[in-house]
Formats: sequence, structure tokens, C-alpha cells
Amino acid sequence: MIGIVSITRRISVHLGGAATLLCLVAGCNRTPSTPGTVQGYVEGEFVYIAAPLSGRLETLFVQRGVEVKAGEPLFDLENVSEVAARDETRLRLAQLRAQAADAKKGKRPTEIGATTAQLNLARTALQFSEKELKRQEKLLSAKVVPLQEVDRVRSVRDQDRQRVVQLEAELGTARLGARSDLIAAAEASARSLEATLTRNEWDLAQKRQTAPEGGLVFDTLYRRGEWVAAGRPAVVLLPPQNIKVRAFVPQALVASIRRGDRVQVTVDGIKGALSGTVQFISPQAEYTPPVIYSRESRQKLVYMVELGFDQDTAVRLHPGQPVDVRFGSGS
Repeated sequence: MIGIVSITRRISVHLGGAATLLCLVAGCNRTPSTPGTVQGYVEGEFVYIAAPLSGRLETLFVQRGVEVKAGEPLFDLENVSEVAARDETRLRLAQLRAQAADAKKGKRPTEIGATTAQLNLARTALQFSEKELKRQEKLLSAKVVPLQEVDRVRSVRDQDRQRVVQLEAELGTARLGARSDLIAAAEASARSLEATLTRNEWDLAQKRQTAPEGGLVFDTLYRRGEWVAAGRPAVVLLPPQNIKVRAFVPQALVASIRRGDRVQVTVDGIKGALSGTVQFISPQAEYTPPVIYSRESRQKLVYMVELGFDQDTAVRLHPGQPVDVRFGSGS
């Protein structure tokens, strides 16, 4: 289970505003020498990998500048407390499950055997008292014994009957489990601990963070042995699909650009043009002069356009690189 607190932020290399300002100062708002070509820069949207729990950094599996694949471990935090909590919950859950199972059972065989023996004795005593009562009644008819003696024997017979009824009820109860409400309470307690165990295991899993997707390890923010607060990123990833180009397009050109258009990007040091796609066109002007719009002031309006690339192309770009973007290169 990969529990990941990833804070994905758009990291401008702080070149956007600077590039726009330099363009304005240097006269970049003039019509480019090549129609449909504007200046831009490479931007990276970094993924900050953090754990939701705090702890001392125990193991750092990666170094800055290496490539990682999705699912590869990035770092471990100490987990002594989480392991202890999980083990304690497991033991308590085993205890409750045993109690719930025991509640569904009757008494032990030896206890049932003892109650059965007592019942047999009571039945034997009842048979004897019934025979004795019949004998005393015959003697009473012959006026050999007084009525008081017959009443005494009849009382003993009634007591023996009740004793048999009592032991039969006890034997039936011994073969049953606990009452249904007690069993339900034991099972509910076990389910509650199962949920606690799931949370404990999740907490333990969060102490190891893995890469949510492949990419470049742009930076590591802590060293082994340092304390990492909950939610504080320890590793910064730059997936290739998060590399894009941001360009500022004059208002005269933006109307001819559509999302999904193919563009050509030229980068210093790379032979040939790289092919990209328009992914976003800002609906608002990035620079607006503090005067009423006129035909002249409209030329100072620029709109931010973001371009995306396939992974093979994106890995050749680096955040902060200046580029030239040519629109109108076909769709």
C-alpha cells in the first residue's frame, strides 16, 4: 500500500515575470522577425513527496539527479512507535476474537458430563421416591401407616421431580453459548479493533514513501538522521510530463492559436526544432498598460500560453531554459 502526501506545485523559475519585463524593456513587444515566433522559457511542475507522519529520516534511497521509476522507494522514517502500536492491536484483536468464539460455545465437555451425572442421580432418586409413595399409599389404605408419613414421602417425590427439571434445564443451558446480545457485543469489539489495526498498518506504511510516478529526483531536502515534520517534503520529483514551455503571445497573435495546435520550439544547443502542443491559453492579459486601450497600447498586451511535449522530448528540456516558439506550424 502506497500512501503518498504529494504536494504538486507549479514552480515558476521566476523567469516568467523577469522574461516579460526584459522583453518589454528590450523592445520584445515589437513584431518578431519571423512571423508567429515568440520567446518563452521551460518550466517544471515539481512533485513534493512528504509523509503524513513525523519521524527521524532513517534511510534515503535516492540522490539528487537520479531517475526513478514509479513505485521505487524514496525514503524511510523511523517506525518503532507504529510497529509497536500495530503489534499491540494484533494481540488485542486475537484476544477479542477468542472471547467471541468462546461465547458461541457451550460449557466444556467435563462440565457437561458432571451436570449429566447429577441429572442421572436425580432421575434415579425420583424413581425410588415414586415407588416409595405408591407403597406408602397402599399401607395407608390398610391403615398400617399414618397419613403424615404418606405426605412426607409425597413431598420427597415432588422435590425429586423439581430437581430433575432443574438439572435438565441446566444441562440444556450448558450446551448453549452465551446470550445473543453478549455475542454481538464481543463481535462488535472485534470489528472495532480490526478497523484500528487497519489504521495502524496504514500509519506504518506511510513511514516509507515511494515514487508515485517515474521522473527525475530534482532535490532531496533532508539528510539521514534529521527530523522530518509531518507533511514536510523530503524528496522533490520532476516527472517528464510535468515539463512544459511557457510563452507570452501578443494579443494580435493569440486569436489565431487554439488548444491542441502543434508548435515548433527551438532551444539553444539542440539541433532542429522540438514539436509540442498548445495545452493552455490564458484568458487574461499578463501585462496591461495603465492607460485606456488604444491601437498603440494594445500591442503591449501579451497572453500566457503553455505548451506540452511527449516524454521523450520533455526529458531534453530543463526548467529555466529560454526558447523560441513558432506557432502556425500545422496541427
